[in-house]
Amino acid sequence: MTTMKMARVPEANGQFEIVDVDVPEPGSGQVRVKVHACGVCHSDSLTVLGAMGNDFPRAPGHEVAGEIDALGGDGGGVWRTGDRVGVGWFGGCDFTCEPCRRGDFISCANGQIPGIAYDGGYAEYMVVPAEALVRIPDELSDVDAAPLLCAGITTFNALRESVARPGDLVAILGVGGLGHLGIQYAAKMGFEVAAIARGEEKGPLAKELGAHHYIDSTASDVAEELTKLGGAQVVLATVTVPDAMTAALGGIKPRGQLVVVGASADPLQVPPFALIPGSTAVQGHASGTSQDSEDTLRFSALTGVRPTIEMLPLAEAQAAYDKMMSGNARFRMVLTMV
Repeated sequence: MTTMKMARVPEANGQFEIVDVDVPEPGSGQVRVKVHACGVCHSDSLTVLGAMGNDFPRAPGHEVAGEIDALGGDGGGVWRTGDRVGVGWFGGCDFTCEPCRRGDFISCANGQIPGIAYDGGYAEYMVVPAEALVRIPDELSDVDAAPLLCAGITTFNALRESVARPGDLVAILGVGGLGHLGIQYAAKMGFEVAAIARGEEKGPLAKELGAHHYIDSTASDVAEELTKLGGAQVVLATVTVPDAMTAALGGIKPRGQLVVVGASADPLQVPPFALIPGSTAVQGHASGTSQDSEDTLRFSALTGVRPTIEMLPLAEAQAAYDKMMSGNARFRMVLTMV
């Protein structure tokens, strides 16, 4: 095959076009991945808008599951043709900047993001740096693995790197694309889990996912309810509404954390007095490296954590993107290459 299908955006804030393009060739240090499935993430809107300076036309996609189709000129190191692999938000690093030299690869000053630095997984094939690859366990299907490479690692890694320890109360703010995974991971990690969302209708789902408690933020004071439960060691904020994050601050235990993974451009209003008495921390969390993604997949395979997905073919990329942006997806849209 010399050509492939790609769903790309021709210009900033444009509509997706399905085009035939040449199959890319991997260079030194790169591999070509035959894409089987690609998740549709809210962060793909950064590509569509050109918000991070990407070129156009560009194919988004940083939740990729597939197999190695070809290796670059140096052979690909530990990787072999046919290996099942994924690619997440971490799409490569320079290994030379100060963060990389300290081993903090996700903070690379020149880090690459699939779908922004280069064409992502809204295509039948893509070329990526070898260091971006994630090995997919046999127990996970491609369509389940794909969303775990962004939504999954974001919540899993944030929880395991937080100050919470097994048995602590952890609150998951939001029961959506990120939150429905955060609840599962928190429960499987041995935390007492309180799910927080708007309306009673999400309560049964939260309990089904593993939450021990459900707090309807429209019917009660979130901070008061968390305090009644003994206080949360960590509140994982998966929503993109800063006011909802602020409302939970009073329910965090001394030296606890509000960990923010829900990306929003709106300011987070945090009164200093909400932090000082309990030495409370507010911390953002980036997703993680390819090894962190691999850890996420292995933990998910071991414990049965799975995303709730809706699938559409690549040809319907615009419909999948629109449904995700509308908030009506339940809970992750996944494109398949059929």
